[in-house]
Amino acid sequence: VRVDFFCSSGPGGQSVNTTKSAVRLTHIPTGLVAQCQDQKSQHKNKDKALDVLRSRLYEQELAKKEAEDATKRTSQVSSGDRSAKIRTYNYAQGRITDHRIGLSIFDLDGFMNGNLHKMIDELQLVANTEKLKESEVF
Repeated sequence: VRVDFFCSSGPGGQSVNTTKSAVRLTHIPTGLVAQCQDQKSQHKNKDKALDVLRSRLYEQELAKKEAEDATKRTSQVSSGDRSAKIRTYNYAQGRITDHRIGLSIFDLDGFMNGNLHKMIDELQLVANTEKLKESEVF
């Protein structure tokens, strides 16, 4: 943070042009600027400008995080079209196909009777692999 002190402007009597009580703070990484010249005290102006700068940085980071979350959310939600199937049940061939991971299981009767372990294990494996890939990026 770069701190600049300068003379206040506006009405205020004789001390306006002689006392450097106004403060301008510049956050160098982001370029955000906050300034304050409300008080006669340089310390009070600096504290107030720090509060303003802190709140602006927080708002900027919050907006960035919300935008990132929104893009994640839209990528996870499908369009709802018929072509956006999650799973197909083919009774003639006794096959279940999960289109998200490309897995086909030829045990439809067992699947309908509660034997879901193979499908669940494969889905967990793919989810864990994706999490691992995401962690390697950072």
